[in-house]
Amino acid sequence: MHFIITGRDGSDPGALTRRMKAREEHMRGVDELVREKRLLYAAAMLDEAGSMIGSTMIVDFASREELDRYLKKEPYVTGDVWQSIEVAPCRIPPAFLT
Repeated sequence: MHFIITGRDGSDPGALTRRMKAREEHMRGVDELVREKRLLYAAAMLDEAGSMIGSTMIVDFASREELDRYLKKEPYVTGDVWQSIEVAPCRIPPAFLT
């Protein structure tokens, strides 16, 4: 099942510092999800000045429960980077999955 994850960083002065502190571990997890073919697409969200303010990921997990287990260990969650997380199921057309 496909899901769109939208994680928005905090807007406090320490938000970017927390992101950068957790980023290396987050990127290792991203690499693992790609190898497992669970991460289909991802992007950092930027403000108008080009600073990172959040993330969007399109992932493939067997169930919402499995996705929730992943999120509990996601470094941007455990590192208090994402202050708001939205998850929406989605359906990706087969043409985009090749």
